[in-house]
Amino acid sequence: MKVKIKEYAKEAKNWSLYKLAQELGLPQQTVYSWASGRTQPSYDNWDRLCGILDCKVENLLESEPVQQKLNLRNCM
Repeated sequence: MKVKIKEYAKEAKNWSLYKLAQELGLPQQTVYSWASGRTQPSYDNWDRLCGILDCKVENLLESEPVQQKLNLRNCM
């Protein structure tokens, strides 16, 4: 599942990932890692992200389109 932190922060607050990290009081690398999909925020950090961006978790998650999943399964 892709996390749309970068896109949402830019759209909602006009913030870069660097600014978001500052506002959260977290290391820049942590937020960049979430945005790239290498790691996922903890439950507490999901809550903090949603609070600071004034959104729901669903707004920050992007699932794969169903057709893409079907195509991947058919290729196996």
